[in-house]
Amino acid sequence: MPNQNQIANPQSGQLPQVKGPQMNDRDYLNDCLATCKYLTDNFNIAVREASHQQLYDDMLQILNETHQSARDAFNLMFQKGWYKLEAAEQQQLQQAYQQFSGYSTQFPYH
Repeated sequence: MPNQNQIANPQSGQLPQVKGPQMNDRDYLNDCLATCKYLTDNFNIAVREASHQQLYDDMLQILNETHQSARDAFNLMFQKGWYKLEAAEQQQLQQAYQQFSGYSTQFPYH
């Protein structure tokens, strides 16, 4: 029975019902997305701490390209129904809004 709170497209493509040890298309794409996430996390640190301007510029370009690759992988996985999101309940949204709107009074500017 499908979960009512899931946001997902119906799965497309042919995936085996019983998963074997071999990687399938979904596994490869999931690995690509995980690798892009890992790279962007670490490039963020490297770019932020680069002391040489040309190195900063080059790594920033690579960071942007890696973010785009991650976005492309996510979009393809979502399109094929291989990436599911959980919809938040209205009460959860209101609690988060109240929590973070309270933080805004701590900002130096409003």
